Amino acid sequence: MRGAVPRLSLTLLAAESGARLCAIIHYLVRGQLGWFGLTVACLVPGYAAQLLSILWFRADGHAPGCCLLALHLLQLGLWKRHGGSCRYWDVLRAAAKTGGGAGELLAQLGDVCVLRLLEALLQTLPHLLLQAYVVVAVDPAGFIPGVSAGLSLLSLAWALVSYSHFTFLLKPGHLSPPAAVILCLLLWRTGMLGTRVLALVLFARLYSFWVFAVAGVHWLLMSFWLGAQQTDIVTQPCRWRLFNCLLGAVYIFCYINVRPGPSRTRVAVFYAVST
Repeated sequence: MRGAVPRLSLTLLAAESGARLCAIIHYLVRGQLGWFGLTVACLVPGYAAQLLSILWFRADGHAPGCCLLALHLLQLGLWKRHGGSCRYWDVLRAAAKTGGGAGELLAQLGDVCVLRLLEALLQTLPHLLLQAYVVVAVDPAGFIPGVSAGLSLLSLAWALVSYSHFTFLLKPGHLSPPAAVILCLLLWRTGMLGTRVLALVLFARLYSFWVFAVAGVHWLLMSFWLGAQQTDIVTQPCRWRLFNCLLGAVYIFCYINVRPGPSRTRVAVFYAVST
């Protein structure tokens, strides 16, 4: 099952990237330069994940060469990395050799899942919101923006599922969950993200910029709530506050467990506030 996770991740990443490129070309050919510029702008936040990938590469003791820097500049750093760092190809190769039971494979899978989740939240989510707004408010018959939005939704949901799958494997004595569990998690994440994105898009269509006020209030509530939980992922005070603010923005759309132990109470509070 561990080998299937990176394979599906790679497939969805390729499909999402192809659909995004088609959407960019679609707007350019039709002369919709405003939507073209906004779609291209959604690519910029993804460089944060590429930068982190390079930093991890250097931390492994390997100086990045021109070829590797070019791959990261083209936002292909998640596809191929050298040395001991994470990359999809190495995860797939290790899974084929070990059958999914090696500790090195788990470490590589974890690095890939974290980087992909960061890229999905910073790049795929804004692209999803933009294309969903185009389909709902501007061009309901737009096939290419609709396909791009659908694949972005599925890719973002799978990034969250693969991260949850990795955290599940980290627990002592836990094996890879069965495919039925993974499927249920994917359906849950897809439905949750889809309804929240649709609600925000419809609100933006009716009330325009007031959607930012609503999202801002939700963001503040979630950020203060995360601060009250005293999460210990980041210890330095400034970085701890920044982490809570960034995760508070993510909580507008989905819940990510950042503390060990049972999370039923925290999930209940999240849905009570977010509904």
